[in-house]
Order: sequence, then structure tokens, then C-alpha cells
Amino acid sequence: MPRFAANLTMLFTEVAALDRPGLAAQAGFDGVEMLFPYDHPAKDWITALAGIPVALINTPPGNWMTGDRGHAAVPGDETAFRDSFLRGADMAARLGAARLHVMAGVARGPLAEQTFAENLAWAAAQAPGQRLCIEPLNTDDMPGYFLNDFDQAGRILDDLALPQIGLQFDLWHAARIHGDAGAVWARHRDRISHIQIAGFPTRAEPGGGGFDLTGLCAELDGGGYDGWIAAEYRPARATVHGLAWLTALKGRSRMMGA
Repeated sequence: MPRFAANLTMLFTEVAALDRPGLAAQAGFDGVEMLFPYDHPAKDWITALAGIPVALINTPPGNWMTGDRGHAAVPGDETAFRDSFLRGADMAARLGAARLHVMAGVARGPLAEQTFAENLAWAAAQAPGQRLCIEPLNTDDMPGYFLNDFDQAGRILDDLALPQIGLQFDLWHAARIHGDAGAVWARHRDRISHIQIAGFPTRAEPGGGGFDLTGLCAELDGGGYDGWIAAEYRPARATVHGLAWLTALKGRSRMMGA
């Protein structure tokens, strides 16, 4: 049965960050994810979580205001990458995060791909007990981001051949990059270890865009997927007033599991 996580960076923003895990649990989510939990000490998050599972966090991106979007694929940023990865791995371990998303950064070209692959292999060796993932991001939302194509990501993962590293399938980015998110899912299903959903084309509450979320849940009910479905969207109104999609999908999963 799929497990649903609330992205606390985008949902429940009506309250302070450390108050969001409790609201997510009350609303029916099974767990949470946070993009960048580094503004608060791990001990404060642990208190706020009160045992709620953490599905995923990202590695620190660097200085967001000056354009940093991670360092893993940026030639010459190897030291910055290693420092940020170790910080992210430490936070993930403290929070018990199921996945750590390694951010590639702004770069392009063959040297960037070589740097990315080498840094991913190094990261996997540094944190052998931590599941890692990489995520293609569309260049409208993230100009210049190195990893901007799911087929590119699949090739890199196949070349690395490290089971510890999986593909993060964000429905929004898949649709923006390739047009048909369902086709992306079909091509890369066996590589995917974390799922994020949102509505398309608005990135509001999940639904629409030609992607069958009910069918996705049915497929995942069949077994073989041990990751999460995370809600990463911009609510059209207060988060708690737009959760009919969660009630419907969880109700459907319970019926299938009965």
C-alpha cells in the first residue's frame, strides 16, 4: 500500500516550519519530506516530528541567493560538494530520512557529467547505509540545472550501476520536460525510488495532466516499490482545504488492500 508524505517546504506554510509535521499527521499523511531542513537543528526537528517518518531531504544547495543549486555536477566545486554532502548525510541520518536527494547544480557539458558521476560514486561510498536519489528538474523553473532530462538521468544511473542510487520521479518536472509524464514513468519505472506528485499544469493540488494517479497507486499496490509518494505542490488555498485527493487515494488503497 503506498505511503504518502507531505512536503513541508510547500505545504502547511500557514504555520511555522516546526509546527508542520503535526498538522501533516493530523491531515492523514503517513510521513513528511523537507527540501532543506538546515535552518533548524536536528534535535528541534526530531522533537517536532515526534516519530513521524521522514521520506526525503535534499543536500544543501549552497548559496541559493547567488545562484547555487547544489554542487555535484559543477567542475571545480568538489570540495564544496563533499562538505555539503556530508552535512546532508549527517542530517538525513539524524532524522532517519529514507532518501537523500543529491542536487546536481548549474553546469553543462561532458566534464560536468563526469564530475557528477564521480561525485555520486564518492557519496555512495561515504554513506553506504543511506539511499540516495537524483532528480531531473525542468529548466524553466531551474535555469541552467545540469540534470534536466529523465533519459539523461537513466543513462547516468545505468553507467554507475549502484543500487544505492535511484531516480526521483517528480510528476511536475516530468511533464514540463517531456510533455508526457506517463511515458516517462513507463520508461524509467524500474529506476524510480521516490515519487513526487502535483497537479498539472498549475502545480496545485494533484490531479489532471493526463497522468492517472489512481492507476499509479494500483501499480504500486502490486509490490516492488518501497519508496514514498510525496505531495510537492503549491496549494490553491489553505492546505487542509485541498486534501480531497489524499482522502480519495488513501481510501482507494485501503479498499485494494482489504
